[in-house]
Amino acid sequence: MNALSRRTLLQAGAALGAWPLLANAQSPAWPDKPVRLVVPFPPGGTTDFVTRLVGTELTKALGQPVIVDNKPGAGTVIGVDFVAKSTPDGGHFVTVANSFCANATLVKKLPYDTLKDLRPVALMGMSEHVLATHPGSGLKTLDDLRAAAKAKPGGLSYASFGNGTSAHLSGALLAQQMGLDLVHVPYKGQGPALTDLLGGQVTVMFGNWPEFRGHVQSGKLVALGMATKQRSAFAPDIPTLAEQGVPIESNSWNGLLAPAATPDAVVQRMNAAANQALAAPAVKEAFAKGGIASLSGTPAQFADFIKSEIAKYAEVIRKGNISLEG
Repeated sequence: MNALSRRTLLQAGAALGAWPLLANAQSPAWPDKPVRLVVPFPPGGTTDFVTRLVGTELTKALGQPVIVDNKPGAGTVIGVDFVAKSTPDGGHFVTVANSFCANATLVKKLPYDTLKDLRPVALMGMSEHVLATHPGSGLKTLDDLRAAAKAKPGGLSYASFGNGTSAHLSGALLAQQMGLDLVHVPYKGQGPALTDLLGGQVTVMFGNWPEFRGHVQSGKLVALGMATKQRSAFAPDIPTLAEQGVPIESNSWNGLLAPAATPDAVVQRMNAAANQALAAPAVKEAFAKGGIASLSGTPAQFADFIKSEIAKYAEVIRKGNISLEG
């Protein structure tokens, strides 16, 4: 073999050896197609609002359309399970809320493993809860609620967004801590529950401040207290429940999860894009107007948060012997 032939073979071999590197270098970076954010709730609620608002900014940050897809049902299990079983290529994410952590204890036969089949990506927003009643109840403070409930055991009720939701479990915790016999009335979402609270069909309810604020300010609802550790920046004139001797913290938060096998690079980029979206002026302004706190951080911090929420709700569920039927 002459020198020319040997050189030709070496060059050809080098080119072939470099082919995988060249192919990888030329392959499109994620995302190379539209990204779907599954919302396991009906349209119109806080989770849907936060997801669509952040999704608009994610479209700009990722350079691909971000599509919001509502898949409600079974206490969010249907939508979460859909994403848990989706191809882990960065095409699907799911926006979860408090119910995701409560379901880990509440639902006996989940079709997915809460901690193994999904991986945390990013926290997004949090709405503080207010405990409110209708003016016709005559209640103005927790002491009033205690006196009325003691005088008529089982005669007062609390509404919730549904079994296992943050409003349900916070209402159960309120009854536990105050030693009251309150009847739980679950609804299919905050909207219909709020309607009946306004109409006086139920006595009290923990609800998202953004949706309750206007009704409290107009006098259509009476705020018994904010379920926050300290007075809320969004409602500084309303005493906390802790100030009245019942230290309950309650809220509705939202965060993104991905299928468990989603590549680290995809998760990290989506986390960075979500944090960038939360810092966008349009999102900050909308959150401020709506009374929603912006949350950000790393996937690891979100993972720790989820574990703490699971433990918190598990204690309330077991102590109250709460089931999907009650």
